Amino acid sequence: MTVLTPGLRDARRARLRRKIQDNLLAYAFMAAGIVCFALFSWYPLVRGVLLSFQQVNFVTDPYWVGLDNFRALFDDPLFWTAWRNTILFTGLALVFGYLVPLGLAILLNELRHFAGFFRMAVYLPVMLPPIVVVLLWKYFYDPGNGLFNTVLRGAHLPESQWTQSSSTAMISLVLVSTWANLGGATLMYLAALQGIPGELYEAAELDGATVWQRLRHVTVPQLRFVMLVLLLLQVISTMQVFIEPYQLTGTTNPDTVTVMVLVYRYAFTVNHDFGLAAAMSVLLFVVLGAFSALYLRLTRTPD
Repeated sequence: MTVLTPGLRDARRARLRRKIQDNLLAYAFMAAGIVCFALFSWYPLVRGVLLSFQQVNFVTDPYWVGLDNFRALFDDPLFWTAWRNTILFTGLALVFGYLVPLGLAILLNELRHFAGFFRMAVYLPVMLPPIVVVLLWKYFYDPGNGLFNTVLRGAHLPESQWTQSSSTAMISLVLVSTWANLGGATLMYLAALQGIPGELYEAAELDGATVWQRLRHVTVPQLRFVMLVLLLLQVISTMQVFIEPYQLTGTTNPDTVTVMVLVYRYAFTVNHDFGLAAAMSVLLFVVLGAFSALYLRLTRTPD
């Protein structure tokens, strides 16, 4: 048994006091962030879950309804339509928003002149407020004097209703979303590309690899982690699409009603039932959480 001398005990107590003081100081600096995060993230999350089991319109007193809100959702035909449209939007957005940024990043990485200008041009839409982007494209899609129909008219080609037509409405929304968000993904891909050692490409060229073979066996494997992360983030983001359909096609078009648009309808336009809207939001949260867990499980690198 070790016998501590008074001097050693005092030294240990002093170190313990300093450690506690340092931790308290660190928590003091973190306090504001923790409070803000709890107030604007944790509280709304818990509050939303509680609302999903209540009938709430913020006019009369709320009361507990249990699972009735979820039963009402499953009985609503528009519920299934919203999920179908959301999944369709997500699939189309991934086709464009996942592959186009990668192609742009590879192209920008090969540029030797005006590279900074083109990178700024690609990223510029990300810096615009989303509502500004949507209003700009609303002008492009205008069936009367919009830019796209003016070009088609000048080329003597048939005009389109764009967001008003059931055959083109969804793809029109996808184009807006892709243009507005591809800049961030492009720059992330570009940063990852510039981190790939040049020796790998030199070795591939010495082995006689073609451009496609270098892309397949060098570029894509080196970008695997970034591609997996961006795929997950883009799925989560596109499943929550709201601004594009709300501004361009409204909340009553069955061809473009998404989950978040339906949440808005339940809360503010048709039902005025925030409990029903909260139940829809909870279901979206559960679906995205389950997808994220499964995705991370399937893409986990073995130790």
